[in-house]
Amino acid sequence: MSDKKIKIYNGNIITPYRIIKNGTVVIANGLITGVMEGNAEVADAIEIDAKGKYIAPGFIDMHIHGGGGYDFMDGNVNSFLKIAETHVKYGTTAMCPTTLTSELSNLLETLEHYEQANKLNTTGSQFLGMHLEGPYFSKNQSGAQDPRFMRDPDPIEYKKVLYHSHAIRRWSAAPELKGALEFGRYLKSLGVIAAIAHTDAIYEEVLEAFESGYTLATHFYSAMSGVSRRNAFRYAGAIEAGYLIDEMDVEIIADGIHLPPPLLKLVYKIKGASRTALITDAMRATGMPPGKSILGNIHDGLEVIVEDGVAKLMDRSAFAGSVATADRLVRTMIKDADVPMMEAIQMITSTPARILGVSNTKGSIVEGKDADLVLFDSDINISMTIIQGVVVYNADNELQKNSLEITV
Repeated sequence: MSDKKIKIYNGNIITPYRIIKNGTVVIANGLITGVMEGNAEVADAIEIDAKGKYIAPGFIDMHIHGGGGYDFMDGNVNSFLKIAETHVKYGTTAMCPTTLTSELSNLLETLEHYEQANKLNTTGSQFLGMHLEGPYFSKNQSGAQDPRFMRDPDPIEYKKVLYHSHAIRRWSAAPELKGALEFGRYLKSLGVIAAIAHTDAIYEEVLEAFESGYTLATHFYSAMSGVSRRNAFRYAGAIEAGYLIDEMDVEIIADGIHLPPPLLKLVYKIKGASRTALITDAMRATGMPPGKSILGNIHDGLEVIVEDGVAKLMDRSAFAGSVATADRLVRTMIKDADVPMMEAIQMITSTPARILGVSNTKGSIVEGKDADLVLFDSDINISMTIIQGVVVYNADNELQKNSLEITV
């Protein structure tokens, strides 16, 4: 947090209600202290000319595994810090580091590394708490997750994990598994978000899970049941349940590949911007050149190939992870799904902030909230990222640095 007063002017400010053209945002002590039209006079302030770019709330990524060549499951603190530093370049000011299915010991170790990294993280995206993705999943919907570690919810195990760390913000599980409803109720009692994921559940099972505390659908459509036949009868699946339960939130990997434009349009049409959060679900290869990579722990993770803007299994039979960045999500929703700018921004700012329970401090440009801001042009190219009043990324400086390196 910076105690310096900053004035950002000549920008198009995306507020919860409108876009203020040629507006000014004032920051002091890490908070937004003013949002106004025109080039307002602000005494003793460092001035930043937005040069007609958009000024938006910082992007919040609720579901992310890695980037820049690192994964949160690598088994060290440095990976957490490097991932956070990678994603600020793409406008992400806050994130929920996410695990993969694993042995209990690996899960506990990752939680310890989170606690340590959270204290050291000063130059990257803020951490808003861990997202545990698994290991309570359906093996029929394992996707790229390792089915060896998938199991039913065990009260002794998950209570040990939740007692071990208070940093868990959300936990994803398949609600049809034995003990999953009790698990959801327990998470709810602790204020931890329960989400359905990697599930073969039918509508009736999801509805019961919703009533037991499961309020979010993890990477909607991906590793999730749709309409199926059982003994000649059709049943609606988890996807249909996500649509039919109005109060259920959904998150989508809006890279245009995991969900093609028609499905992005459908989600937006039915769920709307207020119930849809954009996530990267990014893995270690994000921000890196195409080619071979590793999903999960660098030492024993799954080898994958990155091509066509997505990670795939080596036999190309299925996707194995996303290499999307937050700016790409917004760009895709606007250009390919025909979503208005304000609502596309809402999906990656105020909506995830509400879901995560941090909307009182983050997610919108409002006086008194954290000065988490991102500046970008009409093509959503990020020029500056600010976290609690500190400029953590400036594209102009980056270009100058790269130019200097080339000259030398």
